[in-house]
Amino acid sequence: MFTVLKETKLLEGEAKAKRDRNREYLMRLKVEDLLLSHYMEAGLLKNVKQPEQIGHWGWDAPTCEIRGIVAGHFLSASARIVSETSDEELLAKANRMVKEIARCQKENGGEWAFPIPEKYMHWIKIGKRVWAPQYVCHKNMMGLLDMYTFTGNEVALEILKKCADWFLRFTNDISREAMNEMMEIEETGGIMEYWADLYSVTKDEHHLELMRRYERPLLFDPIYRGEDVLTNMHANTVIPEIHGAARAFEVTGEERYRKIVENFWSLAVTQRGMFATGGQSSGEIWTPMNEQSSRLGIMNQEHCVVFNMMRLADYLLRWTGDSQYADYWERNLLNGIFAQGYWEGRRLDNLCDAMIPEVTTVAYFLPFKPGSRKMWGSEKRDFWCCHCTLLQANAFVNASVFFRTDDGVAVSQCLNAETNFELEGTKVHLSQTTFAHSGENIRIAPRGTYVINRPSEVHMILKIETDSPTDFVLKLREPEWSVGSAKVMINGRQVEYTKNEGFLSVGKRWEKDEIRFILKKSLRTWPLPDRKDTVAFMDGPVVLVGLVDEERVLYGDVNDPKSMLTPDDDRHWIHWKAGYRTVNQERGIRFVPISEIGHEQYTMYFPIKK
Repeated sequence: MFTVLKETKLLEGEAKAKRDRNREYLMRLKVEDLLLSHYMEAGLLKNVKQPEQIGHWGWDAPTCEIRGIVAGHFLSASARIVSETSDEELLAKANRMVKEIARCQKENGGEWAFPIPEKYMHWIKIGKRVWAPQYVCHKNMMGLLDMYTFTGNEVALEILKKCADWFLRFTNDISREAMNEMMEIEETGGIMEYWADLYSVTKDEHHLELMRRYERPLLFDPIYRGEDVLTNMHANTVIPEIHGAARAFEVTGEERYRKIVENFWSLAVTQRGMFATGGQSSGEIWTPMNEQSSRLGIMNQEHCVVFNMMRLADYLLRWTGDSQYADYWERNLLNGIFAQGYWEGRRLDNLCDAMIPEVTTVAYFLPFKPGSRKMWGSEKRDFWCCHCTLLQANAFVNASVFFRTDDGVAVSQCLNAETNFELEGTKVHLSQTTFAHSGENIRIAPRGTYVINRPSEVHMILKIETDSPTDFVLKLREPEWSVGSAKVMINGRQVEYTKNEGFLSVGKRWEKDEIRFILKKSLRTWPLPDRKDTVAFMDGPVVLVGLVDEERVLYGDVNDPKSMLTPDDDRHWIHWKAGYRTVNQERGIRFVPISEIGHEQYTMYFPIKK
């Protein structure tokens, strides 16, 4: 099993840049706006606000039935960023929110602490439809629990214990049959996972009982049997419920829950196939198994689905130590989270565009149809569910890099980061920086060597420092995109390694050492499962898209992308760029990483003819 090394901090790089933009967005949101619906429900709004005075609209508007969900995501994201960075300003803001929610709970009678009326819950109990009140409750409780878990806020935990008392009474007289029916028609979010999380903290058997009450047998049972019930089912309703099974396995040890999770992964990913980016959904529903060609539309890859599937991959990676889950995580980070949130335009790329530089919020979907555009949400007028997962997704990346193993430490992602941990009383500091390099065409310069062509290798430099010599095994993920044999060099000398479950292992007595981990990448194609002649192009783990507003046939060898693409505009000052352009075609097309697309039209899949 893998265990997250919690004292991990991101170093300079794209992940840290996204986290910092996320922090800036969190700080621009006002507590009064985030808690407007909480105040209204508690009768604490001093003055009735006029429409022009209301700061949040869209799904956080006081007229929306799921208002207030962003408050929970705000707390969750803030807690994680504070845990990583010790940001006192952000902590003070989040602590203030917790204190205010406690005040609202007191005004509501001592238990109800939510931004919607209690009657919404009683309505669903009698079959009257209302939009996902338990989803709203879950998001708020999730944020509060993260404030306790990551920052030690005791007030947050006391709020949650009282909320649990309310839910116990609410569910006491609901039969299993009625609960099943209610969960089939009403999105509950990850509330089962939350009750398991709460139980892990309190060890209160009532909280374990709530976890079991919020199971969804009509979904879990067929998945346990290995039946495909996912095709055309709403994707993001299902995934958080599977998180519930995953966390239930961790707190109870019951193998039934683990089998549900593993069977779900097989049904949702292994057997279903995926788009080049790692997504499996279109129009918010699961695509048919290995039949994605008819689902290239304007509503592919919902951001929430990307985030929640990455969280599920994290569960499975920690249980198994199998690199396939880290590969999936990486693909979705680079071509999902990074492609759908906090895009930043750079003036150098748009010299004549007065709108640049510009930073966006989130793209609810990542369209895959030819000639697509990303639709970016506004900062305060939309607040889709994906605004909410945007906050969390860019706050939890640091927890994906380093893991404690039974015999040492594993490095799971090619991200710049550092961590501290102890092994049998010995303090260890581990850092990693990643950069592109080229194993070919190196010219000797007056001050050393430099690379003259587009890098074909990725080098990770890891530094280990211990306060006394100590033995442990260092595991390095060999990604699925790596070609040829990886190289591991310690203090300038190449060393042998063993390989298991996609990780390369090197054991020695460490004290002050530098490890260079060298991977070779290449340009490759990723076909649609049911149209092998229609492909996307990938540069290692990165999906490339063509800057063209229509579908175009390309001519070349479908298995040899270099017959169609060549590097384009690949160097600015000291930086390598990642663009390509077509060759041997009637009309040229430029290709760039999908994460670099802002407002341009693009096409991802191209039919190939010889």
